[in-house]
Amino acid sequence: MSDKDFYIDHLAVVGVGLIGGSLALALKAAGMVGKVTGVGRGLANLETALSYGIIDEMTQDLAAGVKDADVVFLATPVCSLGPVTEQMMPHLKPGAILTDGGSVKQAVIDAIEPHLREDVQFVPGHPIAGTENSGAEAAFASLYQDRRCILTPTDSTSADALAKVSRMWEIVGSQVVVMEVDKHDRVLAAISHLPHMVAYALVNAVGAYDRYDENILEYSAGGFRDFTRIASSDPTMWSDIARTNRDALVEMMDQFSVFFAELKEDVAKGDNERLFEFFRRSKQSRDEIL
Repeated sequence: MSDKDFYIDHLAVVGVGLIGGSLALALKAAGMVGKVTGVGRGLANLETALSYGIIDEMTQDLAAGVKDADVVFLATPVCSLGPVTEQMMPHLKPGAILTDGGSVKQAVIDAIEPHLREDVQFVPGHPIAGTENSGAEAAFASLYQDRRCILTPTDSTSADALAKVSRMWEIVGSQVVVMEVDKHDRVLAAISHLPHMVAYALVNAVGAYDRYDENILEYSAGGFRDFTRIASSDPTMWSDIARTNRDALVEMMDQFSVFFAELKEDVAKGDNERLFEFFRRSKQSRDEIL
């Protein structure tokens, strides 16, 4: 689909935070969207989004916000996506496209598909981008530049809807990858969900260290702060992700435990050769990413 064939007359963003707000800003910057309606429960956040020019109008009424939308982007925590879809489905216009930015896909598809109408298309998606910040004030137009967006179409997703959502993400700077649902959830458990679990656990472990009568987190410097930055992410979002992708996540946590146990043993033994080889392998793999 070329740019001349792509334009969203009316985009509704349900959940105007970092993910949804950044999409709206990027489409506005590209001149590829007409009206953007922001829908949410928090009045102050919607007012912020309006004042920043992220959205053109706002409402706390879900039905009113989506009723005329050509594309509806769901950017709320994954456990809310099913109930939100059920509530708004009677109010979507025929031919509307529904898509999302949830970090888990099988659970989202299972929650949304039972509520779909035949004349509404659903394209499950996941832009792999973000920061530890949340809310409308965290949104910025370049968030998706040079990032990947994974789409996991279902058997009922039409080719036209998939093409339009793919082009939407390409326009905002993403490389689009179409992937099987199970592969998505397992890959994301490894590269995104596990690192967040490790960061949260590390902060709690260090914070609970009680050898001294003071909070040693106050001594943290660049390394600790850089590594645990993602532990400042939204707890509601991450508790939802941990519950809805638990099988794949537990599998990766087991995998991590094996390697951490190996490292612990090498440290305990003071085995310099094995320690060096462990760190060398890790450095090589990390450097290859870059």
